[in-house]
Amino acid sequence: VILADEPIASLDPLNAKVVMDSLQDINLREGLTVVTNLHTLDTARTYCNRIIGMAAGKVVFDGPPEELNREAVRMVYGADSNGGEISEAITSTSVTIKQKIAASAGPLEPAFPGY
Repeated sequence: VILADEPIASLDPLNAKVVMDSLQDINLREGLTVVTNLHTLDTARTYCNRIIGMAAGKVVFDGPPEELNREAVRMVYGADSNGGEISEAITSTSVTIKQKIAASAGPLEPAFPGY
């Protein structure tokens, strides 16, 4: 299991894509589960097959990306300061590139052999 704590926080869209493509490559190539916390819905929808949304310390959504609808987003993010709906665009870091940026570097080697 790989735990990635906000792996793309403060990254520009291109480098966020490099990191997420790399984590996806590790998941697919090595068969390792990747658990990450993200605050960008477009990234979660693109890379995750299961999304868990939390609000006030409680799980308010748990399901596949296609079930993350407007009501689920409202439960996670609530309303804006004027009582209006939150736009998913404010959580976006998307960049459109036709191919993956990260290249496979070969098999993973443990940092500390024997663990």
